[in-house]
Amino acid sequence: MRPLAPPEELRSALSDDARRALDDMVAVLAAGATTLGRVFPAAARRTARGDLAAGGPRLEDAVRVELVAIAATRLAPGALLDELDQLYRYGDADEKRAVLLALGGIDDPAVDGSAVLLDALRTNDPRLVAAAMGPHARRLSPHDWRHGVLKCLFVGVPLAGVSDLAVRADAELTEMVRRYIDEREAAGRPVPDDALLVHDLTTLTRPEA
Repeated sequence: MRPLAPPEELRSALSDDARRALDDMVAVLAAGATTLGRVFPAAARRTARGDLAAGGPRLEDAVRVELVAIAATRLAPGALLDELDQLYRYGDADEKRAVLLALGGIDDPAVDGSAVLLDALRTNDPRLVAAAMGPHARRLSPHDWRHGVLKCLFVGVPLAGVSDLAVRADAELTEMVRRYIDEREAAGRPVPDDALLVHDLTTLTRPEA
């Protein structure tokens, strides 16, 4: 499983007390003495919040994703997915985002968090929508993925963060974006630059008849 930040980089950004708290949670999880649900919600309070580095992940996200990575070493795929589903279902917005980011670092085909991603895409929270359209979105069907791209346009999520956009964009996405552009123009509303970029991308990459 891929972390959001290398462990040494994360720890160098934490205070001594926060570093000890993280190491304690990691040790407890590695020993199998508790579940993610016992440490995940309080992880930010016990360590830190804020940006890890300019343009990088947030500290609380990196901490929580590392905790998921430790749990993943001792849990079967089904059990890990069950825990992540519960953390997402009962967590606040920050915890939900961390679950989505953790799913983005899991390559195991047996861990399919599509249902969690679809729930996030039904919200209007840009943080959740952006996290849902990360690497794990490759598990979404073409139909659901296209609607995820459109949701990004609706809530203002930059499409630069959408994984596999250049690969998965197709003629049907072109038509969806074209209708979106037409509706915005008809209502006298500005058209996001990303909408025009997607339209151009899918037009340019569409195979010729």
